[in-house]
Amino acid sequence: MKFYTSASGIKRVTISSWATAGGCAGRGRGMKGGKGSAVAGGGTRRIYHRRVLLPVVLMLGLLLPFLFVRIAFLVLESTCTSPLDCMGWRIFGGNDSSLLREELTRALLETTNTDGQSGIGEGEDPTLLPATFKDLVKDVTSNKQDIKAFVFKTEAMMAKMEQMVQSARRHQNINWHLASHGIPKSQQCLSLMLAEEYAVNAMARSCLPSPEFVPHLADPSFHHLVLLTDNVLAASVVISSAVKSSCNPEKLFFHVVTDKKTYTAMHAWFAANSINSAVVEVKGLHQYDWPHKVNVAVKEMLEIHHLIWKNKYVSLKEEDFEYQQDLEKNLEVLSPSFVSLLNHLRIYIPELFPDLDKIVFLDDDIVVQHDLSSLWELDLNGKVVGAVVDSWCGRDCCPGRKYKDFFNFTNPLISSKLDSDRCAWLYGMNILDLQAWRKTYITTTYHQWLKLNLNHGFTLWHPGALPPALLAFEGHMQHIDPSWHMAGLGHRSLQVNEYMLGTAAVIHFSGPAKPWLEIGVPEMRRSWYRHVNFSNKIIKRCRIMG
Repeated sequence: MKFYTSASGIKRVTISSWATAGGCAGRGRGMKGGKGSAVAGGGTRRIYHRRVLLPVVLMLGLLLPFLFVRIAFLVLESTCTSPLDCMGWRIFGGNDSSLLREELTRALLETTNTDGQSGIGEGEDPTLLPATFKDLVKDVTSNKQDIKAFVFKTEAMMAKMEQMVQSARRHQNINWHLASHGIPKSQQCLSLMLAEEYAVNAMARSCLPSPEFVPHLADPSFHHLVLLTDNVLAASVVISSAVKSSCNPEKLFFHVVTDKKTYTAMHAWFAANSINSAVVEVKGLHQYDWPHKVNVAVKEMLEIHHLIWKNKYVSLKEEDFEYQQDLEKNLEVLSPSFVSLLNHLRIYIPELFPDLDKIVFLDDDIVVQHDLSSLWELDLNGKVVGAVVDSWCGRDCCPGRKYKDFFNFTNPLISSKLDSDRCAWLYGMNILDLQAWRKTYITTTYHQWLKLNLNHGFTLWHPGALPPALLAFEGHMQHIDPSWHMAGLGHRSLQVNEYMLGTAAVIHFSGPAKPWLEIGVPEMRRSWYRHVNFSNKIIKRCRIMG
């Protein structure tokens, strides 16, 4: 049998016998026509099958290598769990976004199930993680790593960056609070130049108050206001704002008590910059001649407050605060003002002013906005102190100023005496009935609580003058209208009630961000600096600017 093919296919098939060579044998086969036809038909069918299968075989020969390479690639790239998984429509590419989504989902689930592990491989140094996303992509592509490695490294980088952010926030808070403890160079300059002025200028040493007003220093018909401060500029703002806001400034008598190192500067300022109408008395602690018993009690009080402060400082070094708010509260109580003698001497006001009957006590970080005259007319119902409960959101509203913010209620001595959700009254602008005070044992009670705190390892309350005062004045405090006093303006997270800010008689910059510091809130600082005498030559030379 012979096949003749051409480029166009099989044209003709010729079947020949060997009869030409063998005679009768060939003719004999040719004579059997039926069988010859059958043979011819079977050969045609075999030829037809081969004609159909040949292109199929050729096509499979081309596709099988591609399929093998594709399956091997998918398995090696971990997109399939087994070669059989790679069979199907994905072999030819599939949907790239779906593939990527499935790969990422699988890798993310594996990262989530690492039970808080870092997400880096064994033996890898966390400090050698890529610093940027660009470096990460370069690292993964150059090392031919898969999606799983990419996700794990990304998770490790994010964890590391989150730790860095938390650390930066902690350092920011610490630096911010350290800045609140400092004294600006301009104010140091002011004190030094005023001390020099006191030494060389006779006018700066003139009597305060003037001799004609000395007989009225204890006159109950005048309105007496007391400041305990070593900040000359702050005292000038308090007095200036109070005089400007007063309807009867000629009735105001200001009694300023300061320490020995600040006395000359304080005296020189108010002697050389007299206040119109009002009277100012400046007195140094070194000028008081107290009985020995009082001196011993004051020294003991200050020593205990120092120990409370030191104990808190040591405990903070060992704590790791989970919440930012906790860190800020604890850093605030480490301010040097919490161990200042002048800050704690307010409990001795009856001894400081034995001839006065009723006074208004003012902190040095306040600004007076409205006339205070009617404070002396308030009926305290026999109580010693008139005070405002925090006025952020009106009467009896005290966000962040409850007893639990000052005291340790895990101690039975505190929990049996006080209510943790009770609002604490504000210390900083108070009307004090000194006659009623002298009939009580408030100062003695104050010292008793200090000794109890000492005996309990300084764990009864946080450092500061207010907690022991709240205990000592228990039952002796009269609520006054919230419009008299708005506090809390010295905090960084400030939410100001505009109505209260405008109507409050006194705005109080309680908190670390004092208005004379650069960390103070700019809008609030303007309310303070408008009472600074910028025309004064020493203010100009010391470059005090609002």
